[in-house]
Amino acid sequence: MGSDMRAVVVREYGGPQVLEAAHVPVPEPGPGEVLVKIAYAGVNPADWRIRSGQVRRFGTPPFSIGLDLAGIVETTGPGAIRFQPGDRVYGVTIPPRGSYAQYAAVPESLLAAAPRRAGLREAAALPVTALTAWQALERAGTVEESSRVLVHAAAGGVGHLAVQLAKARGAYVIGTAREANHSFVRGLGADEVLDYTATDFAAALAADGSRVDAVIDPISGDYGLRSLQVLRAGGVLVDVRGTGPDRTALRARADTLGLGLVELSFTPSGEDLATLATLVDQDLLRVSLARTYPLEHAAEAHATSESGRTRGKIVLSTDTDPDPLP
Repeated sequence: MGSDMRAVVVREYGGPQVLEAAHVPVPEPGPGEVLVKIAYAGVNPADWRIRSGQVRRFGTPPFSIGLDLAGIVETTGPGAIRFQPGDRVYGVTIPPRGSYAQYAAVPESLLAAAPRRAGLREAAALPVTALTAWQALERAGTVEESSRVLVHAAAGGVGHLAVQLAKARGAYVIGTAREANHSFVRGLGADEVLDYTATDFAAALAADGSRVDAVIDPISGDYGLRSLQVLRAGGVLVDVRGTGPDRTALRARADTLGLGLVELSFTPSGEDLATLATLVDQDLLRVSLARTYPLEHAAEAHATSESGRTRGKIVLSTDTDPDPLP
């Protein structure tokens, strides 16, 4: 292993063009950390919100970005005992030591053994979106066989995983998606799919008198206020855009109606990732890949992600996958 590695660096806040491929030192794992040789890094909306300056909690540029990763443990730091060199892992790293790089030093608590029935490409696409979907359903309360769950943007990164996780709990799932994605969403297990471009989901659900126990909303904005209309008494709206627009009106309306509102920011958790890996291995959860870009094409990947028209997840490849799938 050389002393330098390829990484994507943000030197100033701005559009995708500020993403710069560079050579930077390979990090040393600290206490409780392992050095992961990254095969793939997932691309999330959070990445381009950090890049653009919408989210500034990780210090000022320059820094590397990226949250999702999957790869092989290279070395371990002092006191790291959960993983050994050669282990396949997936999980989350936090900027300024981002995952758009060939290596990352990551706390063991943010990692889990990669699913056995998925390649590292698929594993890298899971952490942030799968944790968000899983924790959204957990925070929604009891989602079980008798529950009705509405998932917005059901063909998107969080949405297509939330559909599957809700179905794994036995819920009746309704998804919103463009008509072109209806067969895809039904293939995930959704019982109903509404075309949000042609149908007012609130009016459609009100028309047959049906209400839902929980709404998983990755969109926010006016979707939140409209979603409150379709919740049963005691129902819960989970807004997964923890850094989204101001929600004063949404909070007030939920309080007036006596409905639950959860403003969720996902929590990195190796324990939750281990549970999700088990669901993948049980064939109860699979991630859809939209496209894979070389690491040096991160700017193009961000532009595609920001278009809002992708089905599933985008990943970046470092060209070091030890077990590529056909």
